[in-house]
Amino acid sequence: MTDTLRPVAGAQGSGAATPPRSPRARPRFSSLLSGSVLGLIPFTAYIVLFLALPTVIALVTGFVDKHGAFTVDNLTALGDPVILRTFGNSLWLSALTAVIGALLGALFCYALLGAKPTGVLRSIVDAASGVLAQFGGVMLAFAFVATIGIQGMITVWLRTSFGVDIFADGVWLYDTPGLILPYIYFQVPLMIITFSPALESLKPQWAEANAMLGGGILSYWRHIGVPVLLPSFFGCLLLLFANAFSSFATAAALTSQGSQIVPLQIRAALTSETVLGRENLAGALALGMIVVMVVVMTVYSLLMRRAARWQR
Repeated sequence: MTDTLRPVAGAQGSGAATPPRSPRARPRFSSLLSGSVLGLIPFTAYIVLFLALPTVIALVTGFVDKHGAFTVDNLTALGDPVILRTFGNSLWLSALTAVIGALLGALFCYALLGAKPTGVLRSIVDAASGVLAQFGGVMLAFAFVATIGIQGMITVWLRTSFGVDIFADGVWLYDTPGLILPYIYFQVPLMIITFSPALESLKPQWAEANAMLGGGILSYWRHIGVPVLLPSFFGCLLLLFANAFSSFATAAALTSQGSQIVPLQIRAALTSETVLGRENLAGALALGMIVVMVVVMTVYSLLMRRAARWQR
């Protein structure tokens, strides 16, 4: 009896049953960790150079004068009626195009629910949305000038065939209202890209449970679909607002006279020395835009965090 217990006791006491740890495990983990850190260097450099550094420069230049001394005179310029009107134009233009783009994009996403995720139709829509969402600047401005400009193809066709002059009350295309159509052009594809995952997160089991309890289509959307999709919808709406609020190239190419929105006002402040007589007004305007964008993106992140609970 004691002979059979000795090997067991000896094994437990001496720890011979436990294999020794490999001394190479820690160096191998350290090499993997260092490789992961090295892989983040390009992304970190991109963030620092194109996001953090411009933000710091905008904050600093907004609080210094032309001699480099600290001042708050640039911030008081934000209360000028011209600057306030510029911010007002940017806010209503961004809000209007965001709402229209969100509604149209949500309808397109709903229409695509019956399509196969890997089908031809869905692939074409996803590819087209990805391209059109990034189609802006001079190319988009030229496309609208060539189609609905003063001598554009559609403008001439309507005038000669039906006697309809879309510019009878003024050439609105080259003013702030003329930016609505170009902005909607890239807002709708962006909404399709960002809102489609939220609609796809609606589980079929929820519809089946609603039907088993005697509910119809209206009750499903009222009690299940709409409450689940609302955080995602408002989050995408804020993303579209931020996208329109920060757009510059399309407005700069299409609007030739004046600086009706904040990005164009910043350009005027950088290229002109007569805007309110202050050279660093561009920094104050950029600071105002940063404040608006921080508020919008903070609310967006909170909504996306809440919406992520239903997309797991």
